[in-house]
Amino acid sequence: MSTVDPLVLAVETSCDETSAAILHGDRAVLGHVILSQDAHALYGGVVPEIAARAHLDAIDDVVAGALRQAQTPLPAIDVFAATAGPGLIGALLVGLTWTKATAWSLGRPFVPVHHMEAHLFATALADAAAVPPFVALLVSGGHTLLLHVRAWGDYRLLGETRDDAAGEAFDKVAKILGLGFPGGPRIEAAARSGNPAAHPFPRPMLAGQQQPSDPDYCDFSFSGLKTAVLTRTRHLERQGSLAPHIADLAASFQAAVVDVLVTKTVRAVERTASSRVVLGGGVSASRVLQTALGNALRGRATLHVPTPRLATDNAAMIASAALFRHGRGETGSLSATARADLPFPGLVREDRPDVPAA
Repeated sequence: MSTVDPLVLAVETSCDETSAAILHGDRAVLGHVILSQDAHALYGGVVPEIAARAHLDAIDDVVAGALRQAQTPLPAIDVFAATAGPGLIGALLVGLTWTKATAWSLGRPFVPVHHMEAHLFATALADAAAVPPFVALLVSGGHTLLLHVRAWGDYRLLGETRDDAAGEAFDKVAKILGLGFPGGPRIEAAARSGNPAAHPFPRPMLAGQQQPSDPDYCDFSFSGLKTAVLTRTRHLERQGSLAPHIADLAASFQAAVVDVLVTKTVRAVERTASSRVVLGGGVSASRVLQTALGNALRGRATLHVPTPRLATDNAAMIASAALFRHGRGETGSLSATARADLPFPGLVREDRPDVPAA
């Protein structure tokens, strides 16, 4: 087994993408396969049981595909890694169990990885400048986090959502408007022909009189915004005229979410005096968010965004995070199990560094 620049095979099955990647060194992705599940579109959201069964059916072929791309036989792998959480527990168990069993059979170390920490590493796989220190905005279907990444493994929580995550809000509003799943790209497409000022939706936890010492200064809340869209939609339905307003509703909702995300991120940059901002998570693929945040940060900080392939759930970012953890001598045991609420390693609250963040 190579101790210098080991070959890492990582598996990602936290939600509805089955992915495997082979990583050599910090950024050399030799093989990478992502298989997205289509069945969930019928239900307007991810069905956990269907996701787990689909992972079970696909994982062998997905790993084999990554190994073929890398032209690497399985016994040549030095380190195995898998997402251990957070995520859908049944889906997580598929990837974690496969990886632990394979690592044990070959006598190789196994590294469990936190899904959201891996998103911090994703952008750096294609952008060598996306390294600490930086402010990170992680926006996905399950999480919305603002972090001060002082160094890899040293994270300060600046803000988080108190209810719905941004991606979850996009999915729910897309369902309300009948746009389908996944919500983010469907709303972005519909909003292109809409007026973002047509409906004055609220900007939750965004007020001019807020001070940096306020507990909600960098926090998020999207539940009330989602309810405002639902209320307005029902009003238009009662008038029998919803269809002509879909584009305006989508654009107005998207503008409200982006406005909150951008303003809170700028506040985090000012609080930390950071010169870099790194985006991560599925919502980071939004061109509208990227453009608005880039404009707001001009003259303040540089913005680093993941490629579309690395913004979604993927195994390359899992491998990168695993390589970091393995380099620090951290490995998992065969008794390691999946946790839907897995704590974020190295994350503490900015206002209480002695208290670990949830």
